[in-house]
Amino acid sequence: MPQWLTVCFVNKQGSIRSGWKASGFFVLFLAIGITVSALAKALHAPRLGSAGVWVSASIVALASFICVRLEKRSFRDLGLHLGGRWLGELVVGTLGGILLILITALLVRGAGGFHWERAAGIGGRQLLVAAWMLLGVAFNEELIARGYPFQRLVEGAGPWVGQLVFAGLFALGHWGNPGMHGATKIWATLNIGLAAILLGFCYLRTRSLALPIGVHLGWNWAQGSLLGFGVSGTTDIKGAWTPVFHGRPEWLTGGTFGLEASLPCALVCGAVILLLWRWKGTAAVAASADASTVSAS
Repeated sequence: MPQWLTVCFVNKQGSIRSGWKASGFFVLFLAIGITVSALAKALHAPRLGSAGVWVSASIVALASFICVRLEKRSFRDLGLHLGGRWLGELVVGTLGGILLILITALLVRGAGGFHWERAAGIGGRQLLVAAWMLLGVAFNEELIARGYPFQRLVEGAGPWVGQLVFAGLFALGHWGNPGMHGATKIWATLNIGLAAILLGFCYLRTRSLALPIGVHLGWNWAQGSLLGFGVSGTTDIKGAWTPVFHGRPEWLTGGTFGLEASLPCALVCGAVILLLWRWKGTAAVAASADASTVSAS
């Protein structure tokens, strides 16, 4: 193989470059997805409805497992060290996501954007079913966007390259959603990109997927199932409360797309990104504790 071709694919440590690893993950993910879809069609499998998101999450998990095993690493090293700390971060992240979207909604409401009315027929069972489905969405999207390909790109090119590349991909991945047009498309693209950076920091500061999965879950669940807004343009989730808009501009309220297409969302995400940027994180604390233990021994 020519030297220039070797350099293109292999780094100085003799390992395949991180960009090719990330690309290989997506090729594998698509191949598995196409195979599963073809088998389901051939076997006349019934439509799974909302449960289909867990099938998609399983496909992502399988692709991730194959990739890490090819590197002779553990699947848990992707940030899935399940245990007390992991569950604690998941809960904290979920509560944090609820808080962030609630602050965003209250800013819009305070600016005269809408008022809430209680929705009929939405109780605890509907909220739990929606939470289970949205947990699958969070697990699926975070394992893709903050999992193997993101982590390998961070290892090879640094955190900001990984952050910016996947913020762009995360935003572009929502361009096919309903309502993505005009000024809404601009604001939604900006805010979804900022949300991706926020979630990326949640991983980088903990080296665990628990916190970003929790924030993602809490944000989506509270925005749609609790507060009644659209979730990235989707409107099939009925909320416990229904926002009644007052005809203010969509850049203020987000309109039917949801709060992710509003100016207040950009302000909230920007403020939290600054806080996470300044925060050393639990990963740094753990590393410092490990270093102290080694030096003491």
